[in-house]
Amino acid sequence: MKHIYAFEKMADYEKFEPVIKRFSERLADYEQTLSQDFALTDKPKGIVWTTAELATSVLSDIPIPAYTNKDVIYISPDLDAWRKLFIRQLDGKELPHIRKFYENYSENHLFTIVGHELTHHSDLFPDEFDEERDDSIWFEEGMCEYLPRKLLLSETEFDDITAVERELVEAFTPEYGGRSIDDFGSSSYQGSLSSIMFDYWRSFLEITYLVEERFDNNIHAVFNEYHRWHGAGRRVSLTAYFGLDQ
Repeated sequence: MKHIYAFEKMADYEKFEPVIKRFSERLADYEQTLSQDFALTDKPKGIVWTTAELATSVLSDIPIPAYTNKDVIYISPDLDAWRKLFIRQLDGKELPHIRKFYENYSENHLFTIVGHELTHHSDLFPDEFDEERDDSIWFEEGMCEYLPRKLLLSETEFDDITAVERELVEAFTPEYGGRSIDDFGSSSYQGSLSSIMFDYWRSFLEITYLVEERFDNNIHAVFNEYHRWHGAGRRVSLTAYFGLDQ
């Protein structure tokens, strides 16, 4: 996988080069784990490291500076920019302890976002990036949140982010809770930041529930059930299949 640097100023490259180096080394290890245990066979061609501004206004108009375009990952390693983005997603709600969590959002948590994008390339997900994916995207997005967090964070870090996102779902349910999680992706990136992130939070929590409660911490058993649903022709919604729509 090629590492490509897209910075407008040399000062930006020099500022972020140390964290890019650390992330690149860790990414190689995570890539090996995915290859051995989670069917990562068709790896992305490259990862473009850039600023949050270039990622969201020049290279794309996606408001979140981490995404995959076909077989190339784009991401900003700017921790301060990510902290500001996560605070902005609170939409001014009085959640001081969550705000403090994001003000101190760690480099380790940021690395799981890099891991999220790489996890999308696993062959355990039957959908392709160029297909219209509108009936199970929550499963893939939730699993791409869950796997790197579970594999790369400490138990305390994992529990902390889980608690934060569970409270965020509760806080924003009055605004966004009326839509089904099966509709994830139907209006991607057209709403407010909190509206976009609400579906990511829910997806992660649903996958966490499936893996750790319904399937006794057996990630592959969850994938096997997902593949049975897919192989049977997706005759019902995935939430109905898993009994999550009750």
